[in-house]
Amino acid sequence: MSRQDQDSLTQGEVYDLLSNARRRFVISYLRDRDEPVELNQLSREVAAWENETDVENLTDQQIKRVYVSLYQTHVPKLSESGLLEYDQDSGEVALTSNVAVLDTYLPDSDEEAVPWQLVYAGIAVVGLAAYGAVSVFPAALSWVSVTWLGGVLMAAFGAVAVAHYVYGGRS
Repeated sequence: MSRQDQDSLTQGEVYDLLSNARRRFVISYLRDRDEPVELNQLSREVAAWENETDVENLTDQQIKRVYVSLYQTHVPKLSESGLLEYDQDSGEVALTSNVAVLDTYLPDSDEEAVPWQLVYAGIAVVGLAAYGAVSVFPAALSWVSVTWLGGVLMAAFGAVAVAHYVYGGRS
């Protein structure tokens, strides 16, 4: 029985399918298309991506190497999993609606990730500015002790580190 007859893929099967860069690219490329793509064209696109060049600059050998790999390994594996359909008569490849199961295991691209490096950098800049101000204007800022300022900055870094640890699994 093929995977198309079953309801969904397991987490392990999804990770196995996504463990290969060519399969990830095929899925991504086909998601951007509204209609089926010929395997020849898909091979050229994958080869261009892998060789970081335009399709026009590819050699026949580069295209053939990718075509054979897609034809013998990757397209059958994705087809068996139920994520895409391959019509051998027309040579067309298209994603099925089952590809939505991958969204469960992939991060939501619409969700805004916290730019932690900017948060840490912001605290560092504010801390350096505060230390600079205390050093340059000691009379005006005599009420601010360097020890107190250091404690506040350490607490800020600690609080952000805890938030990063807690929230980090989702970003």
